[in-house]
Amino acid sequence: MDATILLILVQDGVVNGAIYALLALSLVLVFAVTRVIFIPQGEFVAYGALTYAALDTGQLPGSVWLLCGLGLAACVCGLWQQRRTLTAGATTRLVLQTVVLPAAITALAAFVAPRKPGVLIEALLALAIVTPMAPYLYRVAFQALAEASVLVLLIAAVGVHLAMVGLGLVFFGPEGSRATGFSDAVLSFGALTVQGQALWIVGLTVVLMGALYGFFEFTLFGKALRATAVNRLGARLVGIATAQSGVIAFTLAGAIGALSGVLIAPLTTVYYDTGFLVGLKGFTAAIIGGLASYPAAALAAILVGIVESFSSFWASAFKEVIVFTVIIPVLLWRSLRSTAVEEDE
Repeated sequence: MDATILLILVQDGVVNGAIYALLALSLVLVFAVTRVIFIPQGEFVAYGALTYAALDTGQLPGSVWLLCGLGLAACVCGLWQQRRTLTAGATTRLVLQTVVLPAAITALAAFVAPRKPGVLIEALLALAIVTPMAPYLYRVAFQALAEASVLVLLIAAVGVHLAMVGLGLVFFGPEGSRATGFSDAVLSFGALTVQGQALWIVGLTVVLMGALYGFFEFTLFGKALRATAVNRLGARLVGIATAQSGVIAFTLAGAIGALSGVLIAPLTTVYYDTGFLVGLKGFTAAIIGGLASYPAAALAAILVGIVESFSSFWASAFKEVIVFTVIIPVLLWRSLRSTAVEEDE
């Protein structure tokens, strides 16, 4: 291996690691606020990529019908859960959020898609279609289980993942798709060439991480999420709506997943079930970071990306095995350092 190959492998690892970092941050966020290990995060990557690819070809993506269906389900669940305290104003807000909003997005997509307005509008529209699915899923599958154990929430997350994979096959079909990149520029640095899309991925990842830092440090909603993550009962006692915190956390996770899918769609062919493997690598980074530290999760994601890149070069047939094996010594080290704690009854 010479220096040129080394630089190419590191570059690929950093680009892949940037995507894994976004997913790891969203997984840590959701777990910290709701205690949900959000296994379906990878499906939002696939949905975002396939929705963007459909819009890029001038077609109305099937995900708009899934959005409407999830919105209706969230509306019914919300009306049932709040049936004893429901007011006219609350009912109106719920209908606007879960019925009117999906219908408006669907109408906009039907109007815009055939006109092929360009990659920026298509990317924003894909985010608008996929992102609301996450809070709808929270209302349908997780909000009623907010006080359940982590194991129950994990089982629910696995069920949601399996359902979303099947729905992805129904609404997108078995064929893979690619889309137009944000930039077709190619920059040369000596023997190393860097694609413009790779720069977009790394740049947007850095910007988004900075935006999340500002959100948590300087906004009221961000501080409410931090308080809910530290002590859910204490946050409720001081007037923070922990259910609303869960909605915000899932919305951010859905937006991050959809954005990750939009970013990788020009680089690789994405299928309806591609997201699980991508999300699992983000989950590996989140576990290495302890499901608690955002900087540690981001650094671990870069490590996972570099390990994957070098594994592809040296032993491509076993690259997935090598990547997921990285988590074993970390778990052993954490288990040796931690003390046994009996679960509360």
